[in-house]
Amino acid sequence: MSGTAQIGVTGLAVMGRNLARNFARNGFQVAVHNRTTSKTDALVEEFGNEGSFVAARTPQEFVAALERPRRVFIMVKAGDPTDAVIQEFAPLLEEGDVVIDGGNAHFEDTRRRERQLRGRGIHFVGVGISGGEEGALHGPSIMPGGSAQSYESLGPMLERIAAKAKDGTPCTTHIGPDGAGHFVKMVHNGIEYADMQLIAEAYDLLRQVAGYSPERIAETFRRWNTGRLDSYLIEITAEVLAHTDAVTGKPFVDIVQDRAEQKGTGRWTVQIALDLGVPVSGIAEAVFARSLSGHTDLREAAKDLSGPTAAPLDEAPAAAFADRVEQALYASKIVSYTQGFHQIRMGSETYDWNIDLGAVAGIWRAGCIIRAAFLDRIRAAYDARPELLSLLSDERFAQEIGAAQDDWRAVVAEAARQGVPTPGFAAALAYYDGLRADRLPAALTQGQRDFFGAHTYRRADRPGSFHTLWGGDRSEVEAG
Repeated sequence: MSGTAQIGVTGLAVMGRNLARNFARNGFQVAVHNRTTSKTDALVEEFGNEGSFVAARTPQEFVAALERPRRVFIMVKAGDPTDAVIQEFAPLLEEGDVVIDGGNAHFEDTRRRERQLRGRGIHFVGVGISGGEEGALHGPSIMPGGSAQSYESLGPMLERIAAKAKDGTPCTTHIGPDGAGHFVKMVHNGIEYADMQLIAEAYDLLRQVAGYSPERIAETFRRWNTGRLDSYLIEITAEVLAHTDAVTGKPFVDIVQDRAEQKGTGRWTVQIALDLGVPVSGIAEAVFARSLSGHTDLREAAKDLSGPTAAPLDEAPAAAFADRVEQALYASKIVSYTQGFHQIRMGSETYDWNIDLGAVAGIWRAGCIIRAAFLDRIRAAYDARPELLSLLSDERFAQEIGAAQDDWRAVVAEAARQGVPTPGFAAALAYYDGLRADRLPAALTQGQRDFFGAHTYRRADRPGSFHTLWGGDRSEVEAG
């Protein structure tokens, strides 16, 4: 082989195959390889007319087909399979070559792999890819992390295959060093969990309280999608709710088991947020809601617990309630994005990544699952004030959430009164109220900690750390 392929993709399951086709469709010669050679042959036979492919049967043939610096895109399962492929290919590579992991890797694994390969002079790039199999083929949102030098080599290719925002900007950018790209993809998925949970709660409220049918709720979501809630998830929600099961003739949503599964990135988001000390309560509640849905034995044991039964409203009150639900959904979505971007900021500071939050919002405007119209405004907010600590500190978002809060509170209260669980809406509202509170009851919590564990506290009226001697005269001593 002559070494003319600009990019190589190893791992030709659906995502890898479609990514290879995307590169080929955009004018790149692509070396393709899979441990099972029949997949390599099938790709070239079926899609060879889409561009220039070089089929490689061995790792040696694959590496030999690539021009220097070699760019090896790994598209296999995260974890041990990725490490195995790296160990197989790394000895065949040379200084300056680039290894790219496009799987859903944990960012700490990416940091470890980057350190290991850096010692051998090989660049390692952890790339978050969002958009599913259709995005991989037609243009995903791409979140690469790694050295600036590696992006000089790889970036122009990623910009070619990435989704394009309405203004034509490619939905990819150099996120930052080592694990920054996979970290941002992790948080993207955490926001996705929260977004989906909030939409599900809105659906449940419209059905249980407003008394709407799935078909009518689909119409409501289509109307919402023409306004400020315009987003991919709102769009597909309407499609799912409007679908009728061909076997039973029932609404599709009624024949699906109410057990939501998860692959792990949402859990990672919450776990890492705890490590960083970042409150992502909306994302956490979304993860726990999926967990609760899966504990069918627990739910079966508790199904006879007492509580109210939702009573559908009459037509006019139902329509007014639906409008309030739209307000609550929008306000809660703002909180979810606020929490996600705060986590990215704190991760960036902790790992010294220097992530541009406006740029992150920009590459989420197309291709990815959480793409939404208001990401343009989020990008503009961070571009105007890179130091912005919270989206809720942006004047326009603050005004909108302030205007929505009465309806938001009414929806959460009505849900509680009628026994409809809304952990996402309620957690988002509690976060909002927690931020705006003049004083939080954490003062009492800290007093309790000092009482039982001498953990000390700080006073509001003077600097220093103090401890109260809780026995006897309860005198206070400065603790250092």
